[in-house]
Amino acid sequence: MENNTEFFDSDAFARHTGIVLLEVSTGRAKVKMEICDTHRNSHQTVHGGAIFTLADTAFAIASNSHGVPAAAINASIWYVKATAFGTLYAEAEEVSLTPRLATYAITVTDQDGEKIALFQGMVYRNGQRREARHE
Repeated sequence: MENNTEFFDSDAFARHTGIVLLEVSTGRAKVKMEICDTHRNSHQTVHGGAIFTLADTAFAIASNSHGVPAAAINASIWYVKATAFGTLYAEAEEVSLTPRLATYAITVTDQDGEKIALFQGMVYRNGQRREARHE
């Protein structure tokens, strides 16, 4: 089984967007993103897609932390506050887990702990444990 950081390390898109892994444990993950010009929309606030990507990354890491491949089958987000500067954090927590399905709640906050968005996601788990990659 790969370690909990190897899954994130192989996510080229998350790295491209500036997302950094802070914590990972079974069923949980926390990531951050320093807001920069490329994250802003035409209103000069953080683009909803950037916020979604941050939350989705935490979701992916948490849902794959069991060593069983998991792929999203549903995800939704509620944007509760706009932001333009600073650092955003996304923290994923497992809500339920069965052999085939799992659900997660992800909270996105700013550097002051203010809620920016709430994200929910469900994954399908294929039931086969991942083998360690040998290179």
